[in-house]
Amino acid sequence: MKRTTLLSLLISALVLCNGAEAANDRQDNCFSLVVGKDASADGWVIMAHNEDDYIPQVVNHHKIPRRQHGPDDVVELTNGGTLEQAPETWAYIWSEIPGLLFSDSYLNEWGVCICSDACPSREDQPELTDGGISYMLRRLVAERARTSREGVHIAGELIERFGYASSGRTYTISDPNEGWLLCAVNGKHWVAQRVPDDKVAVIANTYTVHEIDLAETLNFLGSADVIDYAIQRGWYDPETDGAFDFAVAYADPQTAVDKRNLGRQWDGLCQAAADPPAYNTTLPFSVRPSGKVDVRKIAQVLRRHYEDTELYAVDSVTGCPHSGGATPICRSDTQTSFIAQLRGDIPPDIGLVYWVCLSSPCLSCYVPFHFGIEEFPAGYCGESVQPTEDHYRQRVNRPFEIDPASTFWTFTHFRYTVEQTYADRSPGVRKALGAIELEALSKQATVESQAAALLENDREAAIKLLTGYSQGVIGAAMDTLAELQPLR
Repeated sequence: MKRTTLLSLLISALVLCNGAEAANDRQDNCFSLVVGKDASADGWVIMAHNEDDYIPQVVNHHKIPRRQHGPDDVVELTNGGTLEQAPETWAYIWSEIPGLLFSDSYLNEWGVCICSDACPSREDQPELTDGGISYMLRRLVAERARTSREGVHIAGELIERFGYASSGRTYTISDPNEGWLLCAVNGKHWVAQRVPDDKVAVIANTYTVHEIDLAETLNFLGSADVIDYAIQRGWYDPETDGAFDFAVAYADPQTAVDKRNLGRQWDGLCQAAADPPAYNTTLPFSVRPSGKVDVRKIAQVLRRHYEDTELYAVDSVTGCPHSGGATPICRSDTQTSFIAQLRGDIPPDIGLVYWVCLSSPCLSCYVPFHFGIEEFPAGYCGESVQPTEDHYRQRVNRPFEIDPASTFWTFTHFRYTVEQTYADRSPGVRKALGAIELEALSKQATVESQAAALLENDREAAIKLLTGYSQGVIGAAMDTLAELQPLR
């Protein structure tokens, strides 16, 4: 029987780092946002995510092509289980954080995008088969799903077959037409809710799905016994508790009321909502926005530090909100951030755009990569090894310099140096890098129109045009970092 590819074997080795799972389950990491297609300026779903992980990390980006597999091929799971391989797996963009089990994100050729936020559950008696499933869950969705709904079914079937080998997590799974939040619980229970087309949903490390109706499959999916099990465990009493609330029943109680999570969810919802919710422990699953939401608006949310709210706090010496005592959406340990435009009325080579930001969004720049690119620039993909603390310190504790071979380390080094005098330096940095983003957005429609005209008869020329567009934004960003010259 043949095993998985060399790539999969490499991944299996990488994820065995000590403490990786525990670190990924911290309750104060990551932030996600989904814009329903009717709430979006594009008329299609937009999905976004800040990936926050303890330092030191490195982020690589890959473009993986479609793959064909033999009838005897199997997928080898991290904890020892196996399952049959699909005859064909789809092409996808892969944002990789080597060494961590729950930090990668994917966008496949059908516009199915998946990422996650740790959401600890109260489950302490999980049922697992063959060690359960962890790292490979999102990869299998990206490789096999043509729609987000199909992705939810695939993930749910894998959870029920193997059991989820982590405390809990919300997977955001979107395509051009639908966005879903799938809440996985340690063991074999899960639920998923569809984001209403005219609303925006936000996730910040605690479950946000509340009342459910599994008979109403347009909007809800999940384990058939999810309510019965909660009754059995004493987490829900239908006689005294009223309507079943999944988050109340299954979330870790401390995590569910932690101000680090509630604050970020509240702040994100308030930035979008026509009628901002009050700050409390019963925040809504989604809100109707005040206007159509676009990439620029989402980038503003992903850069938030609670500005103009009572939660805003800064470091007394540097003026940096990343270390001011609060836990904002944008932070020092935001390793990467993305905004995925999932447009279904344009060929996917052009219609799917993965806007990538490396390091903290407030001190970085979103660069557009269309799905049609053959590969990411060399500076976006380095060695698939988690860096050591010593390596991290060596990279950031020296005078700032541009490193064309590593875009990640360039932006990380830049973020670190600017943070030392954040109050003085950040306004100029944000203005300069913001101008690059605005120019990229202003050119997007023209570049895409030209690429669409070329695509049918000369795909190579169309992809070259799109690639040049991305490289132009990267080049402008690097030139700007060099001009700003942050000094220690």
